[in-house]
Parts: sequence; structure tokens; C-alpha cells
Amino acid sequence: MHQETIEKVEASLEGWQLLESLPPEIAGFHFSLLRAPHEDMYDIFSYENPALHRRVTAYFHEETQEYKLRVRIGFIEFCRIEFITASLGAFSQALEEHLAALIDGMVTFHPESLSSLVLKKGIREWPYGKQLPETLEGHELFIRPQQPVKITNGSYIIIDYVDFEQESDVTIYYNMYRDEFWGEVRAHSIPDVSYVFDCHELDELQKKLEEHLVPRLHEARNLAVTLEKKNAEIKAESDAIVTAIAEREQQAAEASEASKGGSTAP
Repeated sequence: MHQETIEKVEASLEGWQLLESLPPEIAGFHFSLLRAPHEDMYDIFSYENPALHRRVTAYFHEETQEYKLRVRIGFIEFCRIEFITASLGAFSQALEEHLAALIDGMVTFHPESLSSLVLKKGIREWPYGKQLPETLEGHELFIRPQQPVKITNGSYIIIDYVDFEQESDVTIYYNMYRDEFWGEVRAHSIPDVSYVFDCHELDELQKKLEEHLVPRLHEARNLAVTLEKKNAEIKAESDAIVTAIAEREQQAAEASEASKGGSTAP
């Protein structure tokens, strides 16, 4: 992020009354004042519940020059469109009107918030969805069809099996506008679209899950473990190089000092 953007945002936040009046806790989510650049974003504050693996963060986006609110559920992060605005005043109003309800909805499921298209699809009553095991291949059932999670562009997360330790998961989505199911796999937080789950009907999805869910979970976890080991090896090599360079510089400095001490005036 450019320094001029940082200065612009910090100046706009000076005396922002809402920032000074936000409660320390909302529905079990705890407030943190951030006020720090992050990639092309300036994070202002967040509310987080680590036990639920959920967080909301208010920020300024340098690319679009807008204030926004991003939501993180498990490993999935997205921006809530109702908070997007170029005006800090409008952002304040949106936060005052919707933030508490949004956070409450991340704790308590409200069926009435679901679109009629999602209800008509029968995802919540799907017998196979109700029988999904709580754990598979070291992953826990984090999001289930009985409680779909709305994200963006008409999409809902209907299934998410997660291994938080290895940062791997398999996620199944439903888009109500395209009337389509599809999947995504993450290994060590790196996402990859998996086309094997693409379909339009729940009975088709059941067949694809029966065939592909366990293998994909197994692959995701194994790949996450492999990536973690490789990252550890790269870090160890990098640390060794840094240590070696520091030792050589130290030796050179000591040799130089010894040389100066051993010299005699003519």
C-alpha cells in the first residue's frame, strides 16, 4: 500500500466517533483496533471469535478507494456488498445498522434469512445431507446443509469439511442464480476448484460426493502435510543461509579489528 493512501486513511479516521464508541464485544466476538496496512488494504478494526473460526474486518481498499467489510468463516473470506462505500459517513451508517445483526447471524442460524430459491431447492431437508458424518479423513464437518452460509453473488456454502491444523478443506457451494453445485479444495490454505462436484440436482450431488468426497479430502490433507514440510525445509535453509552470512560478516569484522590492532606506526 502506498504511503499517501495510508496517510489519507489515517487522516480520515481521526476523530471518527463510531470507532471510539464500538463495544468491546458483540455476541461473543471481541473487538480489536488494527489501524494497519495489509497488502492493498488498510485494516481498521475487527471482531473475532477464534473458537468459532469466524472474523469480520473493516478496511479501506486501495484499489477501489472504498471502505469495505470482509467476513472470514473457516478458510473462506469474502466481502459483504452492503457495506461497500466510498464515504466514511455512509460506512458508519451501514456499520451502525447492520454490523451487530451480521455478527449475530454468524453465531445463530436464522432460517428466515435464506433465499426462497435455496429453500425451494430442498437443501435443508436433503436426507443425505442430514446423514453426513461428523468427521472424515481427519476433517470435521464445519458447515452442513441444514445451515447454509450465504457468501457473495447468490452463492451459499452448503458443506465444508475442514482440518484447521493442516489448513485443508473441501467445500461444496450452491449458486441459486445458476442453480448449480460445485466444489473447491484447499491444501495449506491454497485453493483449487474441483470440477468433479459440478451438477444441478441434489441426487447428482449425492452420487458425486459418495464417489469423490473421501478421495478429495485424503488428497487435500496429504498435500497440506507435504506443503507444510516443504515450507519448513525452505525456512530452515533460509535461516541457515542467514546464519552463515552473519557468521562470515562477524569473522570478517573480527579479522579486520585484529589487523588494525596488530599494525605498527612507521
